[in-house]
Amino acid sequence: MPVVRSFAPVADAQARVLILGSMPGVESLRAAQYYAHPRNAFWRIMGDLVGASPDLPYAARTRKLRLAGIALWDVLAACVREGSLDAAIDEQSIIANDLVSFLVRHHRITHVYFNGATAERCFRLHVQPALEAEVLKTQRLPSTSPAHAARSYVEKLRAWRAILKPLATPATHAAHLRRSVK
Repeated sequence: MPVVRSFAPVADAQARVLILGSMPGVESLRAAQYYAHPRNAFWRIMGDLVGASPDLPYAARTRKLRLAGIALWDVLAACVREGSLDAAIDEQSIIANDLVSFLVRHHRITHVYFNGATAERCFRLHVQPALEAEVLKTQRLPSTSPAHAARSYVEKLRAWRAILKPLATPATHAAHLRRSVK
């Protein structure tokens, strides 16, 4: 089975929210773009929430995310997986991204949102043990993947509106605390 590797994060120093996926799917890897599958609802949702519409060129979409204070990355740096499904990830092959260092460098991030259950599970197993638990607020959101058809677009959009709350709240001193490794 092939080894697949994630991309660099979409982020700048002003990010206050981090959205984490698990690992890009085949279409995303082929295009070298996050959420490139045309039926993935991520960019449609981001279009409705912060103006990062799928109709825009990829660079413009990622710029809109950064301007809104949103960072985007994956929990996994590499893994063995056939196809695009998270269920096909070989658990023994998982290598996590260095999210601890990322969060230290992006110290304004106060909230982490998981795009689906696998991203959350992998974060809890491979990243969270090295973080101070009280530093971040985390929440799993429904997967935007076309494979997750249990919820309608409207239901997903309603759930994803949660990312707007920390962006609308002025940054506080607590948001600038230096993160450390346990």
